[in-house]
Amino acid sequence: MPTDLIAADAFAVRETVRLVAGLTSEDFSLPTPCAGWDLGTLLTHMTVQHRGFAAAGADPGLWEMPADGRIPDLVRAYAASAELVLAAFAAPGALDRAFALPEISPSRTFPGRVAIGFHLVDYVVHGWDVATAAGLPFAPPPFVLEATLPLARAVPDGPSRLAPGAAFAPALSVPADADPLTEILLRLGRGSGAKMSGGPDSKDP
Repeated sequence: MPTDLIAADAFAVRETVRLVAGLTSEDFSLPTPCAGWDLGTLLTHMTVQHRGFAAAGADPGLWEMPADGRIPDLVRAYAASAELVLAAFAAPGALDRAFALPEISPSRTFPGRVAIGFHLVDYVVHGWDVATAAGLPFAPPPFVLEATLPLARAVPDGPSRLAPGAAFAPALSVPADADPLTEILLRLGRGSGAKMSGGPDSKDP
């Protein structure tokens, strides 16, 4: 299972790189399922997140968004940040390494296997965000969804998801016949019918 977790995360990340590689600066103003964030801001956030995870939180400054919400040469910067985090997760001992994740908790660290699980959930969801914003297909293979679904089910729901800066909006109802990707998205406050901006989606992706 741990090896599957790393492989699933790597596939999800590389799929986002593939999606982003075809974008141009004109696409960065497109609205996304992340309320209030256009595609350029979302990609900047994703780049910052990769850098923070790759450093295991050793430098808190890596988690900070640029003041203007943008990183220059964003497509190239995103691809480079993805390679950093993939190399970090593939390194020997990564599953047991302590990760400081200040956006989740400023006072504790997490074992690598937990941190990589957080990252996997984020990048399946963010892959869908990018694809939805850009009007592109997004269909992760079964092994990625099988690794992600139990993690999405374990994300706590409740009033905390309504707090400012919450990672996900409240869960939406999951139909009995929902496929795995749809269930993941609905459990994390997103869905195929969600509005592109200001809809029932995450407040802070």
